Amino acid sequence: MPRSVNSVAKRARRKKVLNQAKGFFGRRKNVWTVAKNAVEKAMQYAYRDRRAKKRTFRALWITRINAGARQHGMSYSQFMGKLKAHDIELNRKVLADLAMNHPEAFAAIVDKVK
Repeated sequence: MPRSVNSVAKRARRKKVLNQAKGFFGRRKNVWTVAKNAVEKAMQYAYRDRRAKKRTFRALWITRINAGARQHGMSYSQFMGKLKAHDIELNRKVLADLAMNHPEAFAAIVDKVK
């Protein structure tokens, strides 16, 4: 029986990986073995950093809320504790946006919980 190889599928697989490597530097964009490793590593970084991005944004929001709260004589932890006590259910993303872009609305919230 003659040897059978599925060259069409093999070429399609390689083409897909090389397309993902577009924009990479040097041999990472056009040499199969190097590009395959580079794309695999890039995918690992992308997966990891989609999760890390959420942590980074939460830290940013907390920093902005803390800065806004301190302008009104409260710390971040005091402010968040009083929000919970007064059953005000605004998440950190919204509070950070108010502290940055709508300081008068943020001041109204601080006055309400004081």
